[in-house]
Amino acid sequence: MYLDSEKKKEIFAKYGKSNTDTGSPEAQIALFSYRISHLTEHLKSNKKDYNTERALKILVGKRRRLLDYLVEKDIERYRAIVKELGLRK
Repeated sequence: MYLDSEKKKEIFAKYGKSNTDTGSPEAQIALFSYRISHLTEHLKSNKKDYNTERALKILVGKRRRLLDYLVEKDIERYRAIVKELGLRK
């Protein structure tokens, strides 16, 4: 499986406050970004997999809502996570 518990702990440790910090917006955005990149690669080779395409769109919307929330609460945290993940050009 592409996303096991060890990979999740690694993502949470890197972007969250600790490896058990699953609730911070930064940790969730990082996890969604990892899942989005995996699904994008899957769809490049499986163009007619519409269920995965729908799941990808839902994940992108969730990440967008979390980013919008972070902009309203703390613009500096938003800028830091966007720069660290490379979400904007």
